[in-house]
Amino acid sequence: MEKADVIIVGGGVMGSSTAYSLRKLGHEGRIVVFEKDSTYNQSSTSLSAGGIRQVYSQEVNIQLSRFSLKAYEKFPDEMAIDGVRAEIDFKQHGYLFLATESSFPAYAKQVATQNKNGVLSEMLSNEELLTIIPELNTEDLAGGLFSKEDGYLDPYSVLQSYRKSAQSLGVEYISEEIDTILTERSKVTGVLLANGSTYSAPIVINCAGAWGGALSEKIGMALPIVPLKRQIYTFDTTEHLKKPLPLTIDPTGVYFRHEGGQVLCGFSEDVKPGIDFRWRRSSFDPLWPILAHRVPNFESLKLESGWAGLYNHNTADQNAIIGEHPEMGGYFVALGFSGHGMQQAPGVGLGLAELICKGKFETLDLTPLRVGRFKENDLVIEDAIV
Repeated sequence: MEKADVIIVGGGVMGSSTAYSLRKLGHEGRIVVFEKDSTYNQSSTSLSAGGIRQVYSQEVNIQLSRFSLKAYEKFPDEMAIDGVRAEIDFKQHGYLFLATESSFPAYAKQVATQNKNGVLSEMLSNEELLTIIPELNTEDLAGGLFSKEDGYLDPYSVLQSYRKSAQSLGVEYISEEIDTILTERSKVTGVLLANGSTYSAPIVINCAGAWGGALSEKIGMALPIVPLKRQIYTFDTTEHLKKPLPLTIDPTGVYFRHEGGQVLCGFSEDVKPGIDFRWRRSSFDPLWPILAHRVPNFESLKLESGWAGLYNHNTADQNAIIGEHPEMGGYFVALGFSGHGMQQAPGVGLGLAELICKGKFETLDLTPLRVGRFKENDLVIEDAIV
């Protein structure tokens, strides 16, 4: 039996951020990350839309996302290895929630909470919206919530930078699948690999994303999370827009932003839970009229490509589940992000590392996102869900 001090299941952005932060905080033990998909072809990180935003209604999400955004601003230099900058193509073109007459007051209330927590968000009139997207159709809008610091980046580059930095600090990555987590007397003792070998460790961190719920349920620690397919599309237009797009969310829930010279878009469709990576061109058809209504330039477009990825969806309150499980000693989780993982990864990784190394959260109080909140009926109800 191989021995480790910390085992991380899942080497995506969450697992790699946690491994990196453990080392930066001075953890000197053996840290092993198991990632079954060494190509990351099916990783939710790689297939993410890459949006980075601070515009939430709950303070814990605002603070967590603001910390992470500031980390991404400094990322190229702070994550440099041997003088080579960690480029992540972070474009701070903003986040824009378009508002109707009925939704405008709720967004205005969110702005007050965001501003209190240092976010430079503001409510814009229809006339002000046109200074950001001159082609926008505002006839059925009352304005919008805009955060100019926000934007989007290249998720795969972030992931690879965290992984390379963690490896440079002595973290081991092993391309094997975990069959189950081993436990004894309500404490974790290690993991059993699909190939039959075992690794012992007093701490196991479940960062397995869309597969994390099934892994937790296998040891009797069920969590309210399921995998949900999310499809993304890229298209080109005959007439290009005058300015770079912020990541814009239509009142219908359809979102769009620039991806180089093309436009990337998607929405949270109603699908059955399950592992499903099938991408269908035909599912773009309902989006086209919505896009064309909002931006007339989108009436004439060519669908270029797309892909499907997975949300690790929290069915209880659609927010992250972070920390040690109260019923299983040494079992930590970072799951249930429901599409917010990339934008919160730096803060989550540091928070977990502090919890393990120091026994408490210090930089950010992530206690509201604890595992035990579901049994305590103390949910984190977030209004700003995309």
